[in-house]
Amino acid sequence: MPLIDTPIPKRKTAIVTGGAQGIGKCICKMFLADGMNVVAADIDAESGNECSREFKTDRFKFLKYDVRNEKAVRICVEKTVEFFGGIDVLVNNVGIFSGGKVQALSLEDWNRVIETNLTAVFLFAKFAIPHLEAEKGSIVNISSTRALQSEKDTEAYSASKGGLLALTHALAVSLAGTVRVNCISPGWIDVSMWKKKSSRKKAVLSALDHSQHPVGRVGIPEDIAEMALFLVSEKAGFITGQNFVVDGGMTRKMIYVE
Repeated sequence: MPLIDTPIPKRKTAIVTGGAQGIGKCICKMFLADGMNVVAADIDAESGNECSREFKTDRFKFLKYDVRNEKAVRICVEKTVEFFGGIDVLVNNVGIFSGGKVQALSLEDWNRVIETNLTAVFLFAKFAIPHLEAEKGSIVNISSTRALQSEKDTEAYSASKGGLLALTHALAVSLAGTVRVNCISPGWIDVSMWKKKSSRKKAVLSALDHSQHPVGRVGIPEDIAEMALFLVSEKAGFITGQNFVVDGGMTRKMIYVE
């Protein structure tokens, strides 16, 4: 019986913004374990270089860029294609938080949050889309349950994450048939042990912290990374334009002061 040559599947390439710490780092690690090439775009050189030493593979590249800078984002995308020949996956994970009373919130701080959490997503999509379309790839945006409900004094953060939900379904429709676009909204995720060594410390979580979640525990980065891995896989081929809340059930609770 003649031997049949089975084609070797092409290795996927992913860009993960804010990929050097926290949820982003966990996504990078899980994508690498799944066999992907991964580029972590992050402004923190210390944490990015730590990732390179920890992962110890030429399938991982760290690129230090300010994701708010259009030229820097374009170069980051070009470098990824130069390294690995294309882009199959874009995970827009980068995000910052700025709180405080809206009356005291400076326009500079407002713009910094919007530019980092929302405008950067637009920029990465803008430059990555031609490469993603060529591979019939996918985009996963990381929003927050703060896009759906609020704590006080979180206007800039909540607005940026709410805008990300709308941008997700807008892109999904615009890119219909070529690129799938979905969103994950994490709840309370403990990233203490996924920070760079200089700021890493074990979390102090109480029994109440865990028990108030319907699933009985605070979230961990792997909870989000697993969802991201599923959404960029062929198993999720019929899913686009959706937001997936991963919060241990917290947004489904009716909470009243007794």
